[in-house]
Amino acid sequence: MRIVIQRVRHASVTIGGEVRSAIGGGLLILLGVESTDTTEDADWLVRKVVALRIFDDEQGVMNKSVMDVGGEALVVSQFTLYASYKKGNRPSWFRAATHDISVPLYRYFCDRLSEAMARPVGTGEFGADMQVELLNDGPVTICMDTKNKE
Repeated sequence: MRIVIQRVRHASVTIGGEVRSAIGGGLLILLGVESTDTTEDADWLVRKVVALRIFDDEQGVMNKSVMDVGGEALVVSQFTLYASYKKGNRPSWFRAATHDISVPLYRYFCDRLSEAMARPVGTGEFGADMQVELLNDGPVTICMDTKNKE
């Protein structure tokens, strides 16, 4: 699994002109699933996300987690995180998992993150044409990949 985490002041997902989910301060997480990913990968990412100290403490040092600051989370499926661009100029998505793998793992990740945060997590709609708006705070953007745990 691969995620891009953005610390945000606010973020939202709009589908067909209707706001599907919106959050205040917290994390916007773009989530890509590869065909070899498992629930163990999702569990590892959830543990990393909730403990990641990327929010400022009283001295302005990134020393607090989303849990410490009472932040929210919005998770958007993003198969394009597995774009292959090595050959030619049109990306291919051969590493991105098919729907039968991606959808359950996306839902599993969102459910586990919601449990870990003890609050609802905003979501997009898997496979939908979504417009994502955000105000990146910092900016702070971090990439994680379960294939690079070491």
